[in-house]
Amino acid sequence: MPQSERTMNQDDSDGLRDEYDFSDGVQGKHHEAYRAGTNVVILEPDVADVFKDSAAVNKALRAIAQVARDHADSAADR
Repeated sequence: MPQSERTMNQDDSDGLRDEYDFSDGVQGKHHEAYRAGTNVVILEPDVADVFKDSAAVNKALRAIAQVARDHADSAADR
């Protein structure tokens, strides 16, 4: 039976199809990066349309964060 017609056998303990080849894979390749911490945020499509890349998102968020800090500082001075 061709692979395209074959369905995954429920007895397959690893759940991977035969066509997946991880023989050149490196275990733990990104371990240190994830250990250091990751923060993935999914943007809604209308928001993603405004920003061309992650640098643009970060710049906008830093500007908003600065306004929030300034506002908190001025509220504390009152």
